[in-house]
Amino acid sequence: MSLKEALHWRSATKSYNGKVIEKEKIEQILEAIRLAPSSSGLQPFKVLVITNKELRGKLQPIAFQQPQIVEASHILVFAAWDEYTPERVDSFFEFSNKVRNLPSSATDDYRLNLLEMLDQKTKDQHFMNTSQQTYIALGFGLLAAADLKIDATPLEGFDNKAVDDLLNLPEKGLKSSVMMALGYKDEENDWWGKLERVRRSNEDLFIELN
Repeated sequence: MSLKEALHWRSATKSYNGKVIEKEKIEQILEAIRLAPSSSGLQPFKVLVITNKELRGKLQPIAFQQPQIVEASHILVFAAWDEYTPERVDSFFEFSNKVRNLPSSATDDYRLNLLEMLDQKTKDQHFMNTSQQTYIALGFGLLAAADLKIDATPLEGFDNKAVDDLLNLPEKGLKSSVMMALGYKDEENDWWGKLERVRRSNEDLFIELN
């Protein structure tokens, strides 16, 4: 299946049949998320992979009772750093330099400039940026799922604070930003997937500045 075919195939699934995704396929989707780009390569987030039915039962009421929460095979919760700290930034560059077999001094200028820039931002501005990075990773996950013919749904409708408390995210320095359901659609009851796809035309969407 070509990229174009995969994109035309996918839709935001509203009803899942409960079938569990094969281990190798979920691993491929998670690998796509892991390989997604992020600002300065920091990957300022974690992804919680939830299959536990009891936990998802607790998650559903604080996600506006969305059925995908309990029907899907997997729920991914993208949880962004609550702020950039010198410790987090320094730790990443230490790790990066080790992987690349570089001396720490090789990235000192970039790292110090980044820390100086971040120091001028508020904690809320930090989280706005880290949460934006999760959406890039979400997009990679959605595309990987479509390529594997795994149904998926991006989910923003939930009480962030309640989700954070349920998953003990504050103690990890994290805050939830977006979720993704993964599984196989209930062909009979997924009414959304039976509708014609609606997208604006190229002429209406794109503005070319030549």
